[in-house]
Amino acid sequence: MTNITARKSVMTLFTSPTCALSHCARLVIHEKGVTATIEFFDPAEPPEDVLEINPTGVSPTLIERDLVLYDARIIMEYLDERFPHPPLHQMDPISRANSRMIIKRIDQDWYQLLDEILNSGEKKSARAKKMLKESLIAANPIFEAQPYFMSDEYSLIDCAMAPLLWRLPSLGININALGSAIAAYADRLFSREAFTKSLSDAEKNMAS
Repeated sequence: MTNITARKSVMTLFTSPTCALSHCARLVIHEKGVTATIEFFDPAEPPEDVLEINPTGVSPTLIERDLVLYDARIIMEYLDERFPHPPLHQMDPISRANSRMIIKRIDQDWYQLLDEILNSGEKKSARAKKMLKESLIAANPIFEAQPYFMSDEYSLIDCAMAPLLWRLPSLGININALGSAIAAYADRLFSREAFTKSLSDAEKNMAS
């Protein structure tokens, strides 16, 4: 990696090639068409360049000039505000607040289960997988109601959902078995050019 101090004027995202939250941040960069450098690293062994700006070494980490951010959801919000077109949030404060609450629920209800599936023992992982499948199936009416998640327009909420859904086949969860509405919604997300561009080499194999 190039020394951090020599590249502060260039927006750079340091990211895991497999972490779903890191994938969310990459997806927003591509949806926005932002000119940024994306550098992949192994969060288990953060390089010195990353530790220099973020001692925790977590992924993703965004640097732009003197700004350093290392929370995926904050990075997503920052990118949407820093580059307002195309907007991924509605403009009025009430709608934006509601969107943030929905993403928080997605994190609590579904991303927490994803984390348990990936990082827990076999028994707890199997239980979390069952809970995730059942929870997504129960949410079918939401996916049936509008083209995107509780909206007619693609938004940051969909940027949060796409990496989660993309990983389901690699966990042994068949998206088509969750219901036709979820499968159609996933296809809409995965067919977007920005989504294709956001995939790391490791992620390209996850849905096969």
